[in-house]
Amino acid sequence: MDLNKHLPLTETTYYTLLSLLEPAHGYIMMQKVEQLSNQTVKIAAGTMYGAIENLLKQQLIKAVKSTDKRRKTYVITEKGIEMLRLDCERMKHITYITDKLLPPTALGNGGVEDA
Repeated sequence: MDLNKHLPLTETTYYTLLSLLEPAHGYIMMQKVEQLSNQTVKIAAGTMYGAIENLLKQQLIKAVKSTDKRRKTYVITEKGIEMLRLDCERMKHITYITDKLLPPTALGNGGVEDA
């Protein structure tokens, strides 16, 4: 299976998959994404349910049985976990090579020296 066709994951997709390492329904997923992202990623309900449909089609998540009949509960699949691992490794490489190539002290003004 060619997992690389899904990479790189968007930030929203990455956090959504992370939010499903434990079973959750849409509202809990939205809260977890916000918490995991340090409140930088906020997903509206309509966006979340569209994302759920896409992740289901890609088989990165699946629905699971729940005691709550009013809400559908989802969990990440093995394929979804592998996608997270691959994207995490990709980002680790990016940060490693960036740290290696950037000057030891980057200028705080966008890299422009004062005249």
